[in-house]
Amino acid sequence: MAFDIDRYTATSVAVQWADLDLERFREHPLEETSLRTLRYMTDVEYHTVCYTRDLLTTPSHRDPDVSAFMTMWNREEFWHGEALAAVLAMHGVTVEYDELKAKRLKLGWKDRLDPIKQSLLGSLVGSDFIATHMAWGAANEWSAITAYNRMAELESDPVLAELLRRIAKQEARHVAFYTSQARARLAASTKAQKLTRFALKRFWAPVGSTIMDRDDVVHVMTHLMSGPDGRDAARKVDRSISALPGLSGLSIVEDALNGLGIAA
Repeated sequence: MAFDIDRYTATSVAVQWADLDLERFREHPLEETSLRTLRYMTDVEYHTVCYTRDLLTTPSHRDPDVSAFMTMWNREEFWHGEALAAVLAMHGVTVEYDELKAKRLKLGWKDRLDPIKQSLLGSLVGSDFIATHMAWGAANEWSAITAYNRMAELESDPVLAELLRRIAKQEARHVAFYTSQARARLAASTKAQKLTRFALKRFWAPVGSTIMDRDDVVHVMTHLMSGPDGRDAARKVDRSISALPGLSGLSIVEDALNGLGIAA
């Protein structure tokens, strides 16, 4: 079934958390391991604006459905960051925009060159670039849903689990868009299939890997994706990616975990 972009834009709202009793964290604080993972997730959600910035230089922004989606997607991801930051604040952890800016500045020329590289690649590849963008987005969103649901399963706190499930529910709408677009565009172009397969296999890494320290990436992946249950979740994401036209057999998530030394 085709994704209804008009319905999505009309019903896009910020994730709700005002009804959740965040005050309970003052008496029942989360463990440091969980707080570190939440901080990682918060930074990634807030960084979405930079991904959007980069993609606005590519052919993707000229497609009206993609452009409409990216506008709402960026907004919803920002509110995910706000919700997670509210939980952190109850633990005395304040997410300052100056600190986020400092992290981006720390990336240096890499951050400044990313929009240029995306623009040049998009110009060289043409419209088939959109298929790669959509498949890449699907992989990231499947990973995000898995991360939020895994943390909800691992946490005993009912308030945090409910918030994480609400965020995952919105992420599910994101993956529905990316998947419908990727499936149609990949099915229509063998060139797009080859390009996307190469890009995912060669360059994909867990969300946040390009902006966070390796130690933080390893911590989060160990927390959420290690052990038999974590690997089962990773393989489920890989199976979803492999079901897209031309991407059969890819195991990018499990390969990334192996590369990081995450125990199975």
